[in-house]
Amino acid sequence: MRRPFLNGLWIGLLTLLVAVASSRAETPDAALAELLKEVRADCTQPSDRLTRVLCGGRIRAGVRDYYPLFGTREGLVREGYEPDVARAIAGRLGVEVDFVRVNAASRIPLLAEDRIDLTIATMGHNTQRDGQVRFVRPHYYQSESVLVAAKVLPIRNWQDVAARTICVTVGNGSNAELVSHNARLMLFDEAGVLPDRLKDETCALAAQDDSFFAFYFTDPAFAAQFEQKMGFAQVPWGMAVARTGSDKLARALDLLSQIFHRDGVFLEIARKNRIGTAFLEHQRSVWQRPDCNTAIGSTNGACVLPALNAALQPTPFADRVNAVEEWFERDLGLDLTLPMLKTVPALSLFLNGVVNSLILIAGALTATLGFAIAFGFALGSEWRLLRWPARLVTVTLQSSPIVLTLVIAAAFANAIVPYSSAVALAAAILALGLSNGSNAGQAVSEAVVSLHHEGHSSGMSLFVRALGRSATSIVSFLVNAAKGTPIASFIGAPELLSALTDITSFSSGRVTTYCLLLVFYTVVVMVVVWLCNKLRDWLERGEARA
Repeated sequence: MRRPFLNGLWIGLLTLLVAVASSRAETPDAALAELLKEVRADCTQPSDRLTRVLCGGRIRAGVRDYYPLFGTREGLVREGYEPDVARAIAGRLGVEVDFVRVNAASRIPLLAEDRIDLTIATMGHNTQRDGQVRFVRPHYYQSESVLVAAKVLPIRNWQDVAARTICVTVGNGSNAELVSHNARLMLFDEAGVLPDRLKDETCALAAQDDSFFAFYFTDPAFAAQFEQKMGFAQVPWGMAVARTGSDKLARALDLLSQIFHRDGVFLEIARKNRIGTAFLEHQRSVWQRPDCNTAIGSTNGACVLPALNAALQPTPFADRVNAVEEWFERDLGLDLTLPMLKTVPALSLFLNGVVNSLILIAGALTATLGFAIAFGFALGSEWRLLRWPARLVTVTLQSSPIVLTLVIAAAFANAIVPYSSAVALAAAILALGLSNGSNAGQAVSEAVVSLHHEGHSSGMSLFVRALGRSATSIVSFLVNAAKGTPIASFIGAPELLSALTDITSFSSGRVTTYCLLLVFYTVVVMVVVWLCNKLRDWLERGEARA
């Protein structure tokens, strides 16, 4: 009886030892050590970025320059939560860190172009970005987007946001949601300028992460004037690497993130930089749990946070658009991207932009022709009470940059009626018509004076002759009005340039998108030139008949 008992005891002890050994082997620390040892053993074939990092002794980290508490730069000195995280990673890997400046628009492209190895740049992890980069998990921070405005501005819900212009940064993950609620976007490259644009009233509303504005609300003067109106799109922040050629680097960073959470490294760095720690404190307790503190913890759905679902409703023909893009890249070597045709919000913006642009162009042409006739009649009139005020207005308009005329027209319109897309379009039509029509009208009046000197009698026939004689000048200013319509985006008119800018704020393909804009306006101007030449021929025939 003793031998079976002893055999069973030995088997039990051996099983326990194997289990203990296995559990130790499955810790993230052991898995990381094994991975680094394996990579360092063969530096001759750098098939993965981790090999290049370890064997080259340097890691290139993309960080922000102008994001208080998270990433700032004074000369050569970088401070903030994210540069300190990058230093901790480099220290654990035994390499030096080279910092590269990125912003919301460049942090993903620089990874794809292999100009950085990883980005730690306040980037929210959403499902839309999963197709562009490989996110490191667990996440190193969490935030939500907030709308900030003056306390006197009544913003309570999304209905109050519709048709308003909101200042945002290019590439911010929450831009798509803002656009889906019919907001207009004014884009900036850096978040750090948003508080100043709120103060100087360039922006009435600004949207950015709550973690960003938290720093500015510590300023009593800022807090006395502005407030958070509403929060939305809570999202975890993730470090990221390129989708290809970075599998081992991503694996090493996954394991390091687990260790940093479990051991309180992230938490200690956050406290040093005076940022909120509630999320990190909770994550530390999560990653100290036995089921999460394993080599495969980063794939455990009970431990890691899900990405924010930012998927936009695809168009019925999105698959065919993708097929066309793939054909261009495969057979022609061209990186063609058509984001305006892939999702319903983008398509809606695009079509509305085209329609509004055509309305704007037609309105600007009509207004220019109408003001040309009115100014021509007034400037060529024998009545001084009509001629001198017209001349004063003409000189003022000719001396004023078109942007200033546009802003003044928008200000007058907004003082009379509440802001809307229709009001912005009307203001743009008025400004373009006045600016170009006054110049064309001066040419008409000069023709009137010339005909007077030639002995032609006053009357309608003389004015018709003057229109024919000045037809070339009228046509040139009509064409100029058509070419100037994209400037209407400056005051938030929802024409095509503004629509495409909104689309590129939450999607890729900026080069293709703006090339498409160039093609659109080239075609439109060609059509306008053709129509204007017909108008000139008609006016010149009228001069001959008169």
